[in-house]
Amino acid sequence: MPRQRTRLFALVLLAMGGPTAVAALFPSQDDGPAPALELPDLGGTQHGLGDYRGKVVLVNFWATWCAPCIIEMPGMQRLLSDMKQRPFTILAVNVSEPEGKVWRFKNMLKVNFTTLLDSDGAVSEAWDVQVYPTSYLIDSTGHIRYTAYGMIDWDSDETRGLIEQLMPDQPAK
Repeated sequence: MPRQRTRLFALVLLAMGGPTAVAALFPSQDDGPAPALELPDLGGTQHGLGDYRGKVVLVNFWATWCAPCIIEMPGMQRLLSDMKQRPFTILAVNVSEPEGKVWRFKNMLKVNFTTLLDSDGAVSEAWDVQVYPTSYLIDSTGHIRYTAYGMIDWDSDETRGLIEQLMPDQPAK
């Protein structure tokens, strides 16, 4: 129930701020592992969340028709570039769109993070995605630590500080 209240609060804030309002990262209310995620990338290679154990993973659910999704992607690319020497990666999960369309958007935006295809929407449903974009920060042990319902400023010091705290080489706080 707390997760539903957090999501409702986030949706109300986004509605008040319009379609380009910046969301906040909410601490996870659940101590369990992240739901399963096993999807192909644009080249057909399968990726599972377990393949990234030991890294902080940003899982971002998006669609090409979602303006805030597209607006936040350059910031995600800068984040990945700035963290290239760190145990960090991005899995951008496109939901229910044709592969060719996803390729065109990825090329147009000049992003090179891993893009996965949730062709039938089953994974986004399992993750209870109801707003686009929805992002999850997964710690190095595979647990969701933060969730954002809506667009995030991935360049902000606050956001990057939260990611840094999740790095496996950082002392626990």
